[in-house]
Amino acid sequence: MFNLLLYLLALGGLGISWKKDPLKTKLALMKGWKSFTNILPDFAVVLGLIGIMLTYLSPHTIAAMVGKNSGFPGMLASSIVGSITLIPGFVAFPLAKSLLDRGAGITQMAVFVSTLMMVGVVTAPLESRYFGKKETILRNSLSYVFSFIVAIIIGMVVGA
Repeated sequence: MFNLLLYLLALGGLGISWKKDPLKTKLALMKGWKSFTNILPDFAVVLGLIGIMLTYLSPHTIAAMVGKNSGFPGMLASSIVGSITLIPGFVAFPLAKSLLDRGAGITQMAVFVSTLMMVGVVTAPLESRYFGKKETILRNSLSYVFSFIVAIIIGMVVGA
């Protein structure tokens, strides 16, 4: 019901925008469509890989690799995958929830999402071009360590 309300509000806002300035609204819709079509192939690949992974990995396997009882090795594995994977936040959080539902540990998923958002191994070459190699390494290293601190605190607070 809440989603329906949000869609109606968005459509209402679009209608108001169209009434106020149809040309700007049309340009905005065209830019939005272009952004959507640019991100769609990458997004579809990520969703496909996640779907395949969740189909073939049993809850028992997920729990063994990154479950609550996997401890630090599970956190380390999650952090490595999170650091080298380039997934947008709107995919990462539902993925983490799906893994939690299939036996993953809260601390392990916290470090996964945290490294996913803060550590950029794949984007490091681009980042180092703008900020320099030393700053890129420092930022990624500190972010990696901080991800573990955050995950441990989340685990203590949630009681995992």
